[in-house]
Amino acid sequence: MTVLRSIFAPRPRTRPRPHRRRLRGTVVALLLLAASVPAAAEAAPSAAADPPRTVPALTDWTPGEGSYSYGPDTRIVAHGQAARDVARTLAGDLRAAGRGRVSVAAEGAARDGDIVIDVDPARKPLGTEGYELRAGERLEIAGATEAGAFYGTRTLLQLLAQGDSVPAGRTVDVPRYKERGVGVCACYIHISTPWLENLVRDMAYNKQNQLLLELKVKSDKHPEANSWGYYTKSEIRRIVALGEKYHVTIIPEINSPGHMDPWLENRTDLQLTDSDGKPQPSRLDITKDEAFAYYTSLIDEYAEVFPAKSWHMGADEYMLGSDFAKYPHILEYARKKYGANATPQDAFVDFINRVHAYATQQGKQLRIWNDGLTGANTVPVAAGTSVEHWLDVKTKPSQLIAQGYPLQNAAYSLYLVRGGFHTNTKALYDQAWDPLSFEGEKLASPDGITGAKISLWPDNGRGETENEVAAAMAMPLSHIAQVTWGAAHPDPTYADFTARTDTVGHAPGWRDLTRTPVADDTYTLRDTKGHAKPARYEIRRTADGYITLKSAAGGKCLETRSGRLTLNVPLQPGTAVTEETCDPANTLQRWQLTERADGYRLTNAITRMSAHVPDDGRIVQYPDDQQPPAVWTLTTN
Repeated sequence: MTVLRSIFAPRPRTRPRPHRRRLRGTVVALLLLAASVPAAAEAAPSAAADPPRTVPALTDWTPGEGSYSYGPDTRIVAHGQAARDVARTLAGDLRAAGRGRVSVAAEGAARDGDIVIDVDPARKPLGTEGYELRAGERLEIAGATEAGAFYGTRTLLQLLAQGDSVPAGRTVDVPRYKERGVGVCACYIHISTPWLENLVRDMAYNKQNQLLLELKVKSDKHPEANSWGYYTKSEIRRIVALGEKYHVTIIPEINSPGHMDPWLENRTDLQLTDSDGKPQPSRLDITKDEAFAYYTSLIDEYAEVFPAKSWHMGADEYMLGSDFAKYPHILEYARKKYGANATPQDAFVDFINRVHAYATQQGKQLRIWNDGLTGANTVPVAAGTSVEHWLDVKTKPSQLIAQGYPLQNAAYSLYLVRGGFHTNTKALYDQAWDPLSFEGEKLASPDGITGAKISLWPDNGRGETENEVAAAMAMPLSHIAQVTWGAAHPDPTYADFTARTDTVGHAPGWRDLTRTPVADDTYTLRDTKGHAKPARYEIRRTADGYITLKSAAGGKCLETRSGRLTLNVPLQPGTAVTEETCDPANTLQRWQLTERADGYRLTNAITRMSAHVPDDGRIVQYPDDQQPPAVWTLTTN
């Protein structure tokens, strides 16, 4: 699934106390008043009895007497190796949150004020991700697995984000769904690794466990495919390692056999050709053995950096804007393989099933989008294929579950598209939306549903910057975390739920990417290598945390606009950075200014390529691994 699809502490929940009339004069009246007290007390639980504020909300909370206090003498006591791993991560996060250095003690008796972490496989009712938290003189977290104990520490971090004191009490907190996720198309339009790292941290903080990434990894096997938009393998390894540390499984996707233009741009021999002899750069020719070999070789190369036990092949919109009639050789291929009654869709399903068999051999479960299952096929999709349901089509969610396909809710109503459709989280919250609510069908039971995710798509690449996308997805991220872990409507109003999210804030280690390193002023920019002539620019911070550079001489703004457009963005390395008429709405005129030890670097907010100055003095854009970013000094004189 990809382009062309038009795609965060509540007030205490107390009941109003009934007004009591003044009763005078009679024993009966006094008895009535006495009798009314228990009822009033029952109708108005004290604020201390309410669960502490977390995201997701705690649904099982038994209050105790007193509170737990975190202080300078707090230690983390870990029982067992798995608990020590959790403890070390917690200690690092406490330090990142400004809570000082906390020592980790292996075994030993706990003291008042300590945090105790226990991983005990015998606690099977907690499942693979649930935990028990007890707050009193000490704060104790227990899980049957490392993941469960880890999620208990996320709750603790959220509580400590609100102060040094945690109300005494106990919770047993177990997720409703096993897949609690986010899907990101970091395809075509590049997304910076700091942005993705922020996402992983916040996902884990909210107990989400699955990040699905459609992206291109720079290929050693197929260097002809390395047009821009890729990530280096070292970048991917760093993101995956962060995911492993924070229990976020990162699942890669290369969409196929449609939407493959990022991989087929220079492989015309594998492009599907129509009856008029016109090649289709986005469509892989599923009838060619070489095409299947090419795709599976990419699976193998991705496996070098993605250890996840899932592979997403997309399998959507293969004939978007066309139809099988334009490709008669696909029907011929299907009939040759499956008989005279076969359909072109059978050839399509055959490709899915061959990828399924290959992925299974590599120990990976195949994932696809649901609209790949709606054609007139006689060949069924292989059993066990996991389906992500985004579109209301002929084959309904209940039918897919009845047929045995694991089903994730990836509803279009949960989408955010750059410069396009944004999910209406308030409306979804007010409707008590949950993962049972698919596009076109509301199910009665969670059986067969793996979970749900929000999806981010770049259909209009220049429509919004990364920082704008991050701001727009804050509440959707909290909402999907809430509905996949716990109750769909934990607070009386959406405003209360928003306040809940604001209270817990961001994860420790989250970086504010909207900060700019210099004040608004007019500066002289000098290329430290002397290739570009010094020039004066008026630098102004934008509302989303980038800068614009307006020439003091010509009154125009730096922009990258030359080259062929993909999703309304010039993505070719080596294209020029020029001065153009200033337009505050033009996101291509926004730049990220990054301070380094040797000066400053400029990166375009949309293309994510850096300004480079070759020997001829021009300013051009390049990925950092292709050409070194220019280093600039900024002076106000």
